[in-house]
Amino acid sequence: MSGQATFNTINSVLRAACDGHGLALIPERLARPHLDAGGLQTCLDAFCPSFPGFHLYYPSRQRSSSAFETVLEALREKA
Repeated sequence: MSGQATFNTINSVLRAACDGHGLALIPERLARPHLDAGGLQTCLDAFCPSFPGFHLYYPSRQRSSSAFETVLEALREKA
């Protein structure tokens, strides 16, 4: 494959991959319908382990913003 492409949105990346323009790193929840329909296929599966849930890193010695605390609480409720 030659050349490069730059995209501003994940939807553009997904569309290019579906159109056969190369490899794309796309969240599985967006790619799943295309994988199921056969329009996309996975590669490098050994390097893409799945994991349940979200992982967050934040310093414990620093006061978190109220916006961050709100997001954190919402994610805890979802789990």
